Amino acid sequence: MAIKFCVKLEKSAEETIPMLKKPFGVDCLSDRQIFRWHKAFAEDREYVNDENRAGRPSTSSSDDNVKRVRDLLNTDRRLSVRLISETLDITKTIVHEIVSESLGMRKLALLSYIMTVLSTHPSCNINSFI
Repeated sequence: MAIKFCVKLEKSAEETIPMLKKPFGVDCLSDRQIFRWHKAFAEDREYVNDENRAGRPSTSSSDDNVKRVRDLLNTDRRLSVRLISETLDITKTIVHEIVSESLGMRKLALLSYIMTVLSTHPSCNINSFI
């Protein structure tokens, strides 16, 4: 907003730089960024928000896909990301994102298995699994 104010006062980019560096110090934008924003505001840009971009919006981790993955995991929690990906025709990276971030699941099955084996077989120790 300070750069926009300087543009409205008809200050050049060179005059704007020291005006910003004095109050903001090390937190100030670089000279290059100040020049870029000065030019954008001088060309009638009003906002600093990102402009709309062309292209298809990302819908792969939609609520529908999260529900499909959750339903599949409820049938068998031991399914791998690869198998879920192949079954639902969703990329592995998206399935991994849904499982770990949207559903908050972690690899706890292995730990549960190890604890079960250790409790049922006293002769085993943790080094057997390493």
